[in-house]
Amino acid sequence: MVGTFYGVRLPDSSAAEIGTLAKNFAFEPMSIAMPAGFDKQEVRKVNKAYQHIEAWISSVGAAIAINDLDGDGLDNDLCVNDVRIDQAVVTPAPTRKDKYAPFALNPAPLGTSKTMAPMGCMPGDYNEDGRMDLLVYYWGRTPVVFVNKGEKGKPLTAASFTPTELLPGKSGATYTGPLWNSNAAAVADFDGDGHNDILIGNYFPDSPVLDPSKDGDVTMNDSLSHAQNGGGAHIFRWTKDGYEKVDAALPQNLNKGWSLGASAADLDGDRLPELFLAHDFGTSALLYNNSTPGKIKFSEVKAVHNGTVPKSKELGRSSFKGMGVDFGDLNNDGLYDMFVSNITTSFGIQESNFAFIDTADSRSEVQARLKEGEAPFKDRSTDLKLAWSGWGWDVKTGDFDNNGDLEITQALGFVKGKNNRWPQLQELATANDALVSNPFWWPNVKHGDDLAGSQRMRFFAKDAGTGEYHNLSVALGIGEPVPTRGLATGDVDGDGRLDLAVARQWGEPIFLHNVAKNPGAYLGLNLTHPDGAPVVGAEVCVELPDGTKRITRLDGGGGHSGKRSTDVHLGLGKDVRGPVPAMVTWRDRAGQIHEQKLKLTPGWHSLELGTEVKEK
Repeated sequence: MVGTFYGVRLPDSSAAEIGTLAKNFAFEPMSIAMPAGFDKQEVRKVNKAYQHIEAWISSVGAAIAINDLDGDGLDNDLCVNDVRIDQAVVTPAPTRKDKYAPFALNPAPLGTSKTMAPMGCMPGDYNEDGRMDLLVYYWGRTPVVFVNKGEKGKPLTAASFTPTELLPGKSGATYTGPLWNSNAAAVADFDGDGHNDILIGNYFPDSPVLDPSKDGDVTMNDSLSHAQNGGGAHIFRWTKDGYEKVDAALPQNLNKGWSLGASAADLDGDRLPELFLAHDFGTSALLYNNSTPGKIKFSEVKAVHNGTVPKSKELGRSSFKGMGVDFGDLNNDGLYDMFVSNITTSFGIQESNFAFIDTADSRSEVQARLKEGEAPFKDRSTDLKLAWSGWGWDVKTGDFDNNGDLEITQALGFVKGKNNRWPQLQELATANDALVSNPFWWPNVKHGDDLAGSQRMRFFAKDAGTGEYHNLSVALGIGEPVPTRGLATGDVDGDGRLDLAVARQWGEPIFLHNVAKNPGAYLGLNLTHPDGAPVVGAEVCVELPDGTKRITRLDGGGGHSGKRSTDVHLGLGKDVRGPVPAMVTWRDRAGQIHEQKLKLTPGWHSLELGTEVKEK
C-alpha cells in the first residue's frame, strides 16, 4: 500500500525549487476602484427550474480586460465585470496618478431587461477610428459594442461610450431579441481581408436562464463528455457597412458546443489564424483556417490516434471539460503551443490540463499536416508538471521576469461556501447521459454550498534546467483561497514588466503590480495600422544572441473571461544589451501580407504597419 501511494501520488515541487524560482518575481497586490450606488448580490436570480442549482448557474461572469481606452499611450484602463453588481465597469488601473471615476457601461437606450447579466468585456477598435471600443457580451441578450467617442486627453466617463448592437434587431427600451448566453469571445482577421472579425461563443442555448418568472424552457448539457446541445459559436465578418453574421463557417458537429473559451493564432504561417474552441463537457476542438477574403471557413483537425495515448488526452477526441485556452511558445522552438484548462481536482473530478506541444519541425510541416487534417500536437502536461491544478478557468501565458521563458497563470476554483457538495457531484459524474440534460436530476448546488471553493490561482514558472514548471502563487503572496475566473496581462505603467489583473467570482477583483527587482531586457511593441487601430495577428520573431528565437503575436482578445492588452511583449533575458534582429509580419488593410526585418533596441517602440514599417 505504501508503494502504491508513492506510485500514484501527484507530483509536487520542493521548497528549494519554489524558493529558487520565486526570487525572480514580485507582485504588489492593489485594489481596483468600483463605482458606488449599485445593490450587491451574493447569488443570481435564476429560472425556477434552476433554483436548486442557483450557485452553479451563478458560477461565471467575473471578467477583466486591460487596454488603453483613453489614448494616453499606456494600457492603464481596465474593464471589469463584477458579478456582485452585474455591471461591466470601466475603471483606471490603480497605478495611475491621474485617476478618473469608475463607471458602469449602460446599454440604454438599447433594449435592456432585468434578466440579463454581462459575462465578458473585449476591447477592440471595431469602427477603425483609432480609438479602442468595448464589446460586452451577456447572458440574456446579444452583445453590445460600446463605441468610444471620448476625446483624447480628457478623462473617460460613461458618456464617452455609445452603445451599438452587434446583431441589429427590434428597437425599444425593453429587450425582446434572442436570449443568447455568451461566455467566450475572440477577435482576429479570420478571412484575411485586413479587417478584424468577431467570434462569440455561447454556453446555454438561447433560453431564459436568468428569468425567475419562468419555470422551464431551459436545459442542461445532454452529455458529460460530448455534449452537443449548447449555444454554439457565432462569427461576425467585418464589412464596410458593419459586421455581418456568417453561417456555416464552423463544422456542423462542433457548432452546438458549450463554449467557455476561444483563442486564435496563426499556427502554420499563412497569416490566417487557426481557432481553438474550449467547450465544456468534452467537445473542444482545433479548427484549421480555410478562409478566403469575404468567406470564412474552418475545418477540424485532430491528432493521429495512438494506441498508447488515452483518447481523452488526444487533441480533437478529448472528453474533458475545456474551460479556457491560450497560445504561446512554451518550449521556444518557434512554433505555437497551447495550454488548455480543464477540471483537475484530486478526489473530486480528476481530469488533467493539456499542454499541447507542437511536435513538427517547422512551420511548413505544420501547414502540410494541418491540410491533411492532422494536428501535430501532443499533450506533455504530465512531463511538464502542468497536468493537475484544480477546477481550471482562464489561462494566460506571459514572460513576467523577462528571462525569455513564458510563465503560465491559471484561474481556479468553482463555488465557495460551507457545505461540501463533491459527493453529490461525483454521483452526477457517473449518471446516464439520458438524465443529465434535465435540470431536475442535478444535485443541489445552492448559495452556501462549496465545490472547489478554496482553490488558489496558479502561477507556473519554468525551471530552465529541467524544463518542468512549478507553482509559485503562494510563495509570491498572490494565491488567496478565492475562486478566480478572468486573467488579463499588460504593462500598465510602461516599465517593461507585465502586470496581471484578476477577476474573482463573488469577490473583489485584484490588480497585481509587477515589481520584480531585477528583470531581464524586454521588447515592447505598439503595432498599429495607419488609421491607429492595433494590427491584430501581427507576428514578431526575435533572434537572441545565443541563436534561439522568441515568437509572439498581437492577440486581439481570447481565452475565457480575461483579455490581455493589444500590445506585443517579449522577454529577452539579462544578456541582451544592444539591438536585436526582429522579423515583423502583418497584413495591411488591403489584406496584403508584408514582412520586414528590423533591428530593435530593448524597450518600448511604436510602429506603424502600412506597406512598410514606420517608427513613430
